[in-house]
Amino acid sequence: MHIITSTFFAVKRKCQEKYIMLTYFLIQDILYADLGHNKLINEYGFPGSWQKGVSMKKIILMKKTVLISGAALVIAFLGWKIYDKAKSGDGSGPGAGNVAVAVEIAPIKKSSLRDLGHFTGTLIAKSHVVVAPKIAGRLNRLLVDIGDAVRSGQLLAVLEDEEYRQQVIQAEADLRVAAANLEEARSSLTMADRNLERARTLHQTGIQSDAQLDQVLAQQQAQSARYNVAVAQLANREAALESSRVRLSYTQIRTSWDRGGPVRFVGERFADEGAMLSVNNPILSIIELQPVTAVINVTDREYFRLKIGQAAVISGSAFPKKAFNGRIVRIAPLLQEASRQARVEVEVENPQRLLKPGMFVNTQIEFARRADVTIVPFNALAKREDQQGIFLVDMANSRARFLPVQTGIVEGGQVEIVAPENLSGYVVTLGHYLLEAEGRIILPAPAAAAGQPKDGVRASGDGR
Repeated sequence: MHIITSTFFAVKRKCQEKYIMLTYFLIQDILYADLGHNKLINEYGFPGSWQKGVSMKKIILMKKTVLISGAALVIAFLGWKIYDKAKSGDGSGPGAGNVAVAVEIAPIKKSSLRDLGHFTGTLIAKSHVVVAPKIAGRLNRLLVDIGDAVRSGQLLAVLEDEEYRQQVIQAEADLRVAAANLEEARSSLTMADRNLERARTLHQTGIQSDAQLDQVLAQQQAQSARYNVAVAQLANREAALESSRVRLSYTQIRTSWDRGGPVRFVGERFADEGAMLSVNNPILSIIELQPVTAVINVTDREYFRLKIGQAAVISGSAFPKKAFNGRIVRIAPLLQEASRQARVEVEVENPQRLLKPGMFVNTQIEFARRADVTIVPFNALAKREDQQGIFLVDMANSRARFLPVQTGIVEGGQVEIVAPENLSGYVVTLGHYLLEAEGRIILPAPAAAAGQPKDGVRASGDGR
């Protein structure tokens, strides 16, 4: 409203100085309807014949139409003339115009800023395991369900096991037969060894011939071979028994992990009791909730600013006022060709298990922090002739001058001014788009009345 009022009075001054008073009355008649429509006729002598044969309502309607159309044309013309005059200047200085521009201002301050990266991502469980049977069979019992806590080694489900128990019994019987055969072979081998000793003694005394000794030796070797076969058969039966016992153990499905927390949770159930399962047919999924992992994707612009162990703060729409601490644990060594982004995993502490896999989260990573730097509102930045800068306010003379600056960190609507250093005073935050390199300004009422900066900040038009 302050800018609209100042613009109207600027137009009024132009009308009084260079243009006929009719323009001013046209504008005034539009803005202030209570002045009446006879002012133009009385003062400028419009012919009374206009009103002959025309009703008062039509006259008023015609006047309003003429007034509105004329006022619109005059305002457009005056606006162009004012802009052209302000742009060209009156010779008082480079870029200095006669028309004062209503502006809003803000003080230059000293504060701390952080260089933050903001990313969006999704939570996943640090560990996600699908429980499935190693053998086929009917699901007899399911001992846990969705949301239940489980520990390593806990029994989760039992498959039908009669067939596998019979296989164990059969393997045990075969093992006993193999053990008996081994004992028989050992006894026969012992007898064959004794016969061979006697035959050698008799052969030395000349009682037995060489042929007889060879025959006894062959029998002893045969018994030795039978013994070796019996030993191998016993080992084979032992292995078969162990294999059948292992298959029987597969009917009891348990959890097992070596690392991570002691407690995990059932995330999903894929089968019900009584279902016929094939090998590797999923039954349950087990997830770990402390900690959880936030997966974000970064472009090459942020990729090289990240490192393992860097701190991160996680927040979500479910807990808008709560922040969760985390750290970067993995950075992918490549960027995906389709998205030109790299996968980054952030490990997030979740002691109360509030965060759940699948939740959408915002991740904030601090790249740098700077203390006691010069800052201005971000909307104070302007561009003139491809240079970025700010408009410094000269409070005493109600003028603003464009000053090129070098910016740094941007955070929360504030921007760091790196150069020039030691700036102070006030800057224009609204209305600078109407200013050139330098120009007159209309300050807001409180600032104009004060005539100097507040909070101990020195007003300066040159920034020194």
